[in-house]
Amino acid sequence: MKILQINASTRGPESQSLSVAENLIAKLKSGPGVSVDTMDLFDGSLPAFDANAVGAKMALFTGAEATAAQKETWATVEKIFQRFAAADVYVVNTPLWNNGIPYVLKQLIDLVTQPGWTFGFDPEKGYNGLLTGKRAFVVHASGVYYNGISPNFGSDFATPYLDDWFKFIGVADVEHIHVAPTVVNADYSTTKAEAIVKAEAAAAAA
Repeated sequence: MKILQINASTRGPESQSLSVAENLIAKLKSGPGVSVDTMDLFDGSLPAFDANAVGAKMALFTGAEATAAQKETWATVEKIFQRFAAADVYVVNTPLWNNGIPYVLKQLIDLVTQPGWTFGFDPEKGYNGLLTGKRAFVVHASGVYYNGISPNFGSDFATPYLDDWFKFIGVADVEHIHVAPTVVNADYSTTKAEAIVKAEAAAAAA
């Protein structure tokens, strides 16, 4: 089993989503033949999905000849996709930023979500995900927001968005673990312990 760990936090060892995700991965690694590929989205290695990338994509659609710069960019994007597609299990950890996901996580999504790679399309039946038979775990952390709090304290568009995206690309089995709130919380140690228990239980059931 090959795990792709996708870290969308900037906080390194201080990241609460990363800490819970690492507990989950440790549980998954207790089985035989497990390897982990770690993708740190804030390390600056993700290419921009810029004019060259879009130009290369449209050249493929239309049968036009891509420029040298477009071909070079598309080759880089394809390497990111191949690394993504090679995984059997995805473990994503992400903070809640402005009620949604960090921009680098959206950047990764825009890079790999391409027709013929992660999804297909039929004019009569619509879209179908191509990355079937895989599983995803998503660890969410937020400083103030938690499920059930007053709308004055924020919203969570990250959970439904990531759930929908994984299912769109064919990953039907998605488990969400929330560690929240991490800041406005008089008993955060209990909150985190409960999140770790849930994460490890989800991993044990994988």
